[in-house]
Amino acid sequence: MSPLAGLGGWRGFVMLWVLVFGALGAVQAQKPAAFQLSLQRTPEALYLSGRLDIFPEQVVEEALLKSVPLYFVWQADVYRERWYWTDRRISSVTRTLRLAYQPLTRRWRVSLSNDAAVNAGGAGLQYALHQNYDSLTDALAGVARVSRWKIADAARLPIDENHRVEFAFRLDLSLLPRPFQIGLGNQPGWTIEVLDRINVPNRVEPDRAPASAPDLGALEVPASASAGAEAPAPPR
Repeated sequence: MSPLAGLGGWRGFVMLWVLVFGALGAVQAQKPAAFQLSLQRTPEALYLSGRLDIFPEQVVEEALLKSVPLYFVWQADVYRERWYWTDRRISSVTRTLRLAYQPLTRRWRVSLSNDAAVNAGGAGLQYALHQNYDSLTDALAGVARVSRWKIADAARLPIDENHRVEFAFRLDLSLLPRPFQIGLGNQPGWTIEVLDRINVPNRVEPDRAPASAPDLGALEVPASASAGAEAPAPPR
């Protein structure tokens, strides 16, 4: 006998849909096939580097081609572990990357902001860097990569205490223009989110980064990108 038979028609139907959507949620929570996350602790600060592969669904690409900008958010929260109380968050940093297609030039533009936008359409964001790309593949590679992003000062990380970093990368639908947000919550193709956590190493490494290197942080330029005067490629 079916396990749903004794539940009544509509109750069994509801339970079936709960199981289906639960399975879909589990699939969305899986990490990408290519996913790297690392921390570097120096005498000055704690840095995060990461890379992941993102492959948007066709409906997302179609929106981009219609000149609808997308906003991808990197977020890192640093917690101090406390056995006698709940863990304390000592640092929280956010970076927002705006990806847009430019029909006139047929190029892709990625803009970096260190602000956490709260308004629909990304209103109020102040962009510190812009980079143009010849293809969507290269633009997505720039969006989904971060290099030596400073997430906490060393003074806030005592060596004799344990810390961890909770990391999130997501496509922030709340920053889309409001008319475009209608109905997106029920479309799984728009769900792009990666969550992870990593322990902060107790070992302090010397800072090997060149003193003259620009702080490009969340926007590392791939070799195939078209670098213009606005954002020169970082020295290697």
